[in-house]
Amino acid sequence: MYSKKIAIIVAGGTGQRMGLVVPKQFLEIQGKPILLHTIDQFVAAFSDIQLVVVLPDGYIQDGKELLSKNGFTKNIVFVAGGDTRFQSVKNGLDQVTESAIVFVHDAVRCLLTPALIQRCYQQALEKGSAIPAVSSTDTVRLLKGDKNEVFDRERVMLIQTPQTFQSDILLTAFNQAFDPSFTDEANVVEASGKKVYLVDGEFENIKITRPLDLAIAEYILAKRFAK
Repeated sequence: MYSKKIAIIVAGGTGQRMGLVVPKQFLEIQGKPILLHTIDQFVAAFSDIQLVVVLPDGYIQDGKELLSKNGFTKNIVFVAGGDTRFQSVKNGLDQVTESAIVFVHDAVRCLLTPALIQRCYQQALEKGSAIPAVSSTDTVRLLKGDKNEVFDRERVMLIQTPQTFQSDILLTAFNQAFDPSFTDEANVVEASGKKVYLVDGEFENIKITRPLDLAIAEYILAKRFAK
């Protein structure tokens, strides 16, 4: 029933926190744009995957040219992002017209591996969802008014993408009206009354948000390519 696989690559960011003129998904690491690194991992995981790339409206043509130049001409569509992540994902979901396992992934998490993608797919088949998460390695404190208190970090999980779902679960959830608490797809699905299930993430699967993250990604990919 869910043999079809669709990856919605959310690349709606403008790079403000990086102090950039162009969106950060077009920055190069190891001589290749971040967006391409990300897409390569999904294609390596599943050669038959369909890609839905969500870009800022003014950069769709740039995205098409970039992917075409690098051999991606089939099983890929481009859609314009919205004002919020919720709307951007919803725009991408408009392309899901049949039963599938749907991955929603941050384009700038380019360090994920095919093994993580395949792990998410398998669990979503079995349980309906797979939300990658890693444990916190830092001490955590909770703010309470003007006070704060330590919180057991063993109970804290740091959430990543690709957040992966059976399509009927995700499509139903995104029929809800937007709420500011919808910071990721798991929140949206939970608000629709469905339980979500965590799966082991990867500590290297960082989101490139600031210049330091770019340097870390350069280092990690240099090590991988050297193997």
